[in-house]
Amino acid sequence: MKKNSTIILAALMLSVSLAGCKKYLDIVPQNVGTLDYAFRNRSEAEKYLFTCYNTLQQRSNMVNDPWFATGGELVLPQEYLGQTNLTAPGLQLVKGGVQNKDNPVLNYWDGSGSAPSYYDAIRRCNTFLENVDKPIDLQPFEKERWIAEAKFLKAYYHFFLAKMYGPIPIVRGNTPVTAPTGETRPQRDPVDSVFSYVVQLLDEAAEGLPIQIDNPDQELGRITRVIALALKAEVLVAQASPLFNGNPDYAGFKNKDGSPLFSSTPNNALWAKAALACKEAIDLAESVGLGLYTYIIPPNIPANLSDSLVKEMNFRAAITETWDKNKELVWALNGTFGWQQQMFPKLVSGAVVTRGQNTIACPFSVTDLFYTRNGVPIDEDNTWDYANRFTAATGDASRQHYIKQGYETIKNNFDREVRYYASFGFDGGIWFGNAVYTPAGSLLSIQGKGASSISGVSNAESGNVFGIWPKKLCNYLTVNNTTSYTASNYRLPLIRMADLYLLYAECLNEANGPSEDVYHYLDLVRARTGLKGIVESWTKYSNNPGKPLTKDGLRQIIHRERRIELCMEGKAGWDLRRWKEYLEVATRPIQGWTVSQTTTAGYYQLTTFYVPSLSIKDYLWPISANELLVNQNLVQNPYW
Repeated sequence: MKKNSTIILAALMLSVSLAGCKKYLDIVPQNVGTLDYAFRNRSEAEKYLFTCYNTLQQRSNMVNDPWFATGGELVLPQEYLGQTNLTAPGLQLVKGGVQNKDNPVLNYWDGSGSAPSYYDAIRRCNTFLENVDKPIDLQPFEKERWIAEAKFLKAYYHFFLAKMYGPIPIVRGNTPVTAPTGETRPQRDPVDSVFSYVVQLLDEAAEGLPIQIDNPDQELGRITRVIALALKAEVLVAQASPLFNGNPDYAGFKNKDGSPLFSSTPNNALWAKAALACKEAIDLAESVGLGLYTYIIPPNIPANLSDSLVKEMNFRAAITETWDKNKELVWALNGTFGWQQQMFPKLVSGAVVTRGQNTIACPFSVTDLFYTRNGVPIDEDNTWDYANRFTAATGDASRQHYIKQGYETIKNNFDREVRYYASFGFDGGIWFGNAVYTPAGSLLSIQGKGASSISGVSNAESGNVFGIWPKKLCNYLTVNNTTSYTASNYRLPLIRMADLYLLYAECLNEANGPSEDVYHYLDLVRARTGLKGIVESWTKYSNNPGKPLTKDGLRQIIHRERRIELCMEGKAGWDLRRWKEYLEVATRPIQGWTVSQTTTAGYYQLTTFYVPSLSIKDYLWPISANELLVNQNLVQNPYW
């Protein structure tokens, strides 16, 4: 870490850009660098608080988020075209061979490789906490809240670094400039100590935070007690998970003085502790009206939507709905999700698509996660023709709200669960939206076979060469036609209620095995889109009916439920790591359809674009070689 300065503060030169909140647009005056000025009154101190928020808000950029970058659910043009100027480099990480210790990609420790330094952010939080007593016009109730917000942000930045690097140096306070050199070169703290410190900060912060925002026009995006408790639940789940809880791969991981950085034995009691934190967060959230989203039909859309479309929108709009209408949203950033245009298909003849647009795709393997309409995996359903899933099939009237009637696609797209149709665009798939909402046979659809088809790829730099679109991340109110592209912007959730329900179910199962409570929270999430309960679905339709009745079997179901429900929300890259399932999943071939072909048989041949190259070292980020030279008390992460 860089030596800190309490005299000249680079943070004061930052422009704070938290869109949607006018007060966050204030800019600290140029060429002013003293703490006395920064905390001379309430107004200036508040500006400094917002600089503490500013680093967090940069997570709105998907391609620079490490969990999107490693989730393997989205692929970008340069990954298969060799183009480096179409998008930022972050999402290349999934294919391996890019990460290195000399110049790490997404280096949140130092602040390089398309990432800010989270240690700089922590220092700004410490500076705020150490000087917040100075403004004489700051009311006690405001000071209490601001201190709580700074403690939350400090906890969040520590936790984020721990997720990436494991054991990290805890920065409890800023080191004076006059401190001996040795004090500016800390060693790493054991990972359990880091988690305990983060939880301590969150507990302290929760007491001073409002339960919810009372003035949304001015304060949406600021931290609440519900958010603090939800993050605490995530922290304790991380600590209990196999990556950190007695991981034998890190048994010999020690500081230079020989002190161990990982516990050598798993502690199953951590799951019970995490379960209590999840339940506390859920109870508080529900007490203020949060819960699972159900679709709110706008005035300009026919009220008599089919049950099929309502179920789809119950799930799809839970991601893209505005804050004021989305009771499922626990926490989101102020910045809007800015990648819709790169994901949106051509749905009408003559739609103008520019270079880089319509290019972000999903690899085929991700679609295989999703269940049949019976709520079980496609290779377990005893009524679904898995062996012949790539044979041709034609859309009919009974499926007209998901597959275009009379259009030839393949059986793999038939009789899937609603979340499949809400999450992916595919050749022959209906696209509810793009200003066409009348379900009487006139809904738009993707038609992707060959370059001359409406959604086809005439130019690989402005087309989806995988043939699978991330529909879930495209707001159904966004319009792309022959004359213009008009985005209906939204804020991608960081935490939503379904996420908390599934975390709670996971903790309960890991602590004590299957129970009615575990089934209840899993079934609650599934019911929104019309799926039956776990036990009923497996009993009736699975060739492995006893799977939900054992701890190991239910664990597999829970992990899959999280990957389905939270697909493309930046969760998989982290979940797969903490479960220690990352290498198994992320090294599978990256495949898509042969989109240049015009026939069904030709189009539906899988093309392998590349096979990711990853190893055990990729579970944790490397510390940069330069940082190890600057601070010789640090040790590198294992296997790097």
